[in-house]
Amino acid sequence: MGELDLETVKCEVVEDHIAVVRLDNPPVNAHSAQMLADLPTMMDRLSDIGEVRSVILTGEGKVFCAGADIKARSGDMREPGDHWRTSRAAREAYHCVRECQKPVIGAINGAALGGGLAIAASCDILVASELGNLGLPEIDVGLLGGQRHAMRLFSHSRLRTMALTGERIFGPELYRTGVVEACVPPAELMEASLKIARTLAAKSPIAMRMAKGSLNAIEEMSLRDGYRYEQNLTGELRKTEDSAEAMRAFIERRPPVFKGR
Repeated sequence: MGELDLETVKCEVVEDHIAVVRLDNPPVNAHSAQMLADLPTMMDRLSDIGEVRSVILTGEGKVFCAGADIKARSGDMREPGDHWRTSRAAREAYHCVRECQKPVIGAINGAALGGGLAIAASCDILVASELGNLGLPEIDVGLLGGQRHAMRLFSHSRLRTMALTGERIFGPELYRTGVVEACVPPAELMEASLKIARTLAAKSPIAMRMAKGSLNAIEEMSLRDGYRYEQNLTGELRKTEDSAEAMRAFIERRPPVFKGR
């Protein structure tokens, strides 16, 4: 498939059709200008690589992503336009995950804070280790951010408690409240993520791409408009070879063989 590693974002195809992407910006995988550029580049590449059908996104080491680099921010001399440029780069680093054409499983191996929470919330499915945690510490470091992304995961009261106190929510509680699909010991996180990734990778890549695109599109639509959008996509999907193969395999009681067309 060729070299995919970037300076701060690494990628390995670990099994047929499954890529593992690791945020790798030591010591805590905090946002840097390089990482905010590397993540969209990586996700855009994976969108176009047919060999990859599902993606696991995690952090290298003991942290998923600590969000903003506070030490760098506190000592830098900001030039006119820096805030807008950095803010735009951060938004794209989150949206590139949501807009990736392949389903993305967020494997929360450690702290995912602020912008790190926003990256996690942009994934399609979440799995956490017992040490994985989500938090919005900005209230304690003179910043804001991540609240709107956290709103996709947490209830009204829990979100406001997190945003106004800086409280972190750990894996067992994330699982209890349905934020993640599983909470496992740290050593079992990758296998738990791979189990889901294998299920996703076995589906029709066309149907998967359309299903994820539909979920993104209908998220803020009305019930009527959202369902009509799904119905229209269903009509388009029915025209594909993969759709016909799925129906034949169901009738013949055999595993389908998808060709991605």
